[in-house]
Parts: sequence; structure tokens; C-alpha cells
Amino acid sequence: MRRHRPSPNDGVPPDDNPTEILELDEPYDDLYDEEIEGDYRDDEDYDDYDDYEDYDDYDDRGSGSQDRASDEARDGVRDDRDDRDGLSLLDDSDEREDSEYVDEEDEEEPDTQREGRVRRLLKWAAVLAVLVGLSAAAFFGARELLGFGYEDYEGPGEDDVILHVEEGDVTSVIAAKLAELDVVASPEAFVKAGEDDERVLGIQPGYYQLKTKMSGEAAVRALVAEDARVGHLQIRAGTKLFDVIQPDESVTPGVFTLLEQASCARLNGEDTCVSAEELRKTADSVDLTELGVPEWAAEHAQDAPKGRKLEGLIAPGVYDIRPGGDAEEVLSQVLTASATRLEAAGLPDAAEQTPYTPYEILVIASIVELEGVEADFPNVSSVIYNRVEDGMRLQMDSTVNYPSKRPLLTTTEQDRLKVTPWNTYAMAGLPQTPIGAPSPQAIEAALNPADNEYRYFVKCEKDGRSCFNEEYEDHQVDQKDARARGVY
Repeated sequence: MRRHRPSPNDGVPPDDNPTEILELDEPYDDLYDEEIEGDYRDDEDYDDYDDYEDYDDYDDRGSGSQDRASDEARDGVRDDRDDRDGLSLLDDSDEREDSEYVDEEDEEEPDTQREGRVRRLLKWAAVLAVLVGLSAAAFFGARELLGFGYEDYEGPGEDDVILHVEEGDVTSVIAAKLAELDVVASPEAFVKAGEDDERVLGIQPGYYQLKTKMSGEAAVRALVAEDARVGHLQIRAGTKLFDVIQPDESVTPGVFTLLEQASCARLNGEDTCVSAEELRKTADSVDLTELGVPEWAAEHAQDAPKGRKLEGLIAPGVYDIRPGGDAEEVLSQVLTASATRLEAAGLPDAAEQTPYTPYEILVIASIVELEGVEADFPNVSSVIYNRVEDGMRLQMDSTVNYPSKRPLLTTTEQDRLKVTPWNTYAMAGLPQTPIGAPSPQAIEAALNPADNEYRYFVKCEKDGRSCFNEEYEDHQVDQKDARARGVY
């Protein structure tokens, strides 16, 4: 009895294993029934198709027709079986069973089997890749939601350390620096703790005092706290090296005092303060170029009176100094940064277009800064240029007040007669050093004075503006009017 082997395509979508449709003279189901129910001369051996005695559908045909019909039926069955065999990988037993039914065309079957095996392997590889991707997504998703996968310390921390946040540092960079200092156990601990705190995005460049072995949350709280930043100072335009006592007895800190305050921190029980006196002595004793002063300025500043060598060389602006350094390190940090700012303001190159050296431009700019408001800077600079060119003494009250601890808006006759390296009532020309820290705007005015013939000016408005004149008589009129209106 002949059995029908199930198709290898059973249960497989048609687009995966497309099969050629055979058009037979008889329907496939009828042929199947005939194969099962047909009479064979030898039930034991059904491989020999020539032994058929009878076939119901062909009884009325001659012996030649029976042979041809039998051949066609065999060919149809064999073709159908060949198509099915080419779409599946058969085991060894099936291959042996089929070997009795196939002809010479079946010699191509090994190639077909290999192609099928390759397709199957490729499908499994694709499935495996999808599973790997899904597993990775599941892991990172769970890590994101549940917060596992990174190390974190517990508690507020142990030893004091200093973190340096530089310009351009983003949160991930800050986190990496914290991990390197052992402030946090891993960068992820800080990043994760700061995700919902917008203040983390506002961390400014500078130095911050933290502790080692802090939890991510503790590190975030400490870093955004108001007192976390250390070594920070701001020098305003016109600030002198030494403190100034104002008429209302308030004290305006000088550059040395501001540096002392910025250097102070308490690290692991020890104070890091560098006193203003230490800073002054260092400036007087160390080669200025080694501290970062440009050579074009150092050659003039080196001859300045003691305590005044750095006047005007520390430009206005914001500075960050690392606590824990000595006086040389503190001065070097600010002077190196200041040299860059002075260069950005045009020095020394722009001075070549003037009758003055770059250092003298700084001197002029410092006077401009203290004698007028910014709107008047070009005119004040023009007065200085014109008076020096005419051989006139500058007679600027700011130069008289400079060495005084208690400067006044107007000076006395006694003050103006006092000879100092800066008093332009008592000497011709420019002061020996700058008399304060000039702003970039004042330096610009010193490099490019207004084109006029002004030689006199007096503060004549309560907003600080001055009235300028070419003739002394006109100057006296403006001076009298300003006093009458209570401007000064």
C-alpha cells in the first residue's frame, strides 16, 4: 500500500516557501486516492511501475495507451514529489526511500538541500539578533527605570577636596571629574541624582569645595549650595591695589585684600589664606615676568615704588583662584589671566599708533577711568593728550588722591603741593604708574582720544557727566555754575 508523505510546506506561509503548482490531467486528490487504492501486481514491491495490471480510469484504453498513461502518471507524481523534496531538508531515511522514485534529475537535490540549510541558518541568525537587541533594550530600560547598574556611596562624605569646573564643562564632564576625585563612586551616581535639579545646569566655571565619598544626592546638594564655590573674586574697574576709606567710613577693598579673601578656605581643618601683606612682598621681590606680567609692562613696572609694582596690571573682571596655593601661585593665576585680557584690549600692538608706550597707555587709561564716566572717556583722553602735547601739567585730582587712604572729590592746596610719583599738580607729564585698574573701554579711549582741542573739564552734572572747554575762562564759568547747582 502506497503512503503519501506529508508536504514539507505544511503549516509554512506561502510567501516563505513558494511552490510551483502542477497542472495534471486529473485532480491531485483523485491521484492521491488512486495511489492509495490502486491495484499493484506486487504489494511488496511498488517501485516497479511497469507491473501495474490495471488502473480504473484507463480500462477502456489499449495496452499502448495504458503504458503511456502509466508513464504520465508516474511522471506527474514524480514531478510533484521532486518539487516538494526541493523545498525541504529530508533526513537520511527519507532520502533513501526517495532514491527509488527519482530519476537522473534528482542529482541536483544536494545543492537544493544546501541552499535550504543556508536559508534556515540565516533565519535563525536574524531571530538571534532580534533577541539580543530586545534583551539589551530590556536591560537598559530596567536600568533607567529602576536605577541599578552603577555604584554610589552613602552619606555626606569624608575628606575635603577641590573640584575645578572649567569653561565648557557639561554635566557629564563634571560627573567624570567628581568620580576621578572620589567625590562620587561613579559618574552615573551624580548624573542620576541631578537629573531633576535644574541648578546643576547652572554650575559656573570655578573652584568648588566638596568631600570624598559622597552619595550622588549629597554631591549635587553640595555643589549647588551658595557657599560651595571658593576662590572667586571680582575686581571692578578703577580698583587700586590697597584699600580705600570712603568719606562715609566704609572701606573699599583693594586688589590685595580681594585676593586674600579669595584664597581663604578651610581644607581638612587647615586654613589656606594668603595675606595681603604676603602678596605685596612677593610682588616686590619676585621677577614680575615669572609671575606672568608681560615683558612690555614688566620693564616699566619693575622700577615702580614698593607696593605699587602691580598697579594697573591686574585687569578688571572675574577671577577664580585655587585655594591652597602660596602667594606666588595666587598672583601667577590672576596675572596670567590679566595678560590675556590686556592683549584682547589691544595692548601692546595698538599703542604703536600713538605717541606713547603700551605701559603709558595703561597710565592714561587709569586716569580716564577715575576722572569721568564712560560717556566722557574719549574727551577726557583728549584733554590729557592735548595738555601733555602743549607742555601743560595735567593737574588731575585723581593723581593727587591716589596714594591717600582717604581720597576726596576735591583736593586741598596742601594736597596739591605734595610731591609724589603721581601728583600731576606738582610735576609735568604722566604719573610713574597707573593709578588703578582701567577697563577695556578706558584703554580704548586712551588709544583713540576724541579729535578736539579741549584742555579743561569739570564735573557739571549730577549723573557724573563733565563740561569740556578749550579756554580757561569758559572752564571757570562752568565750574562756578556746577557749584551753584550743588553738583560738587
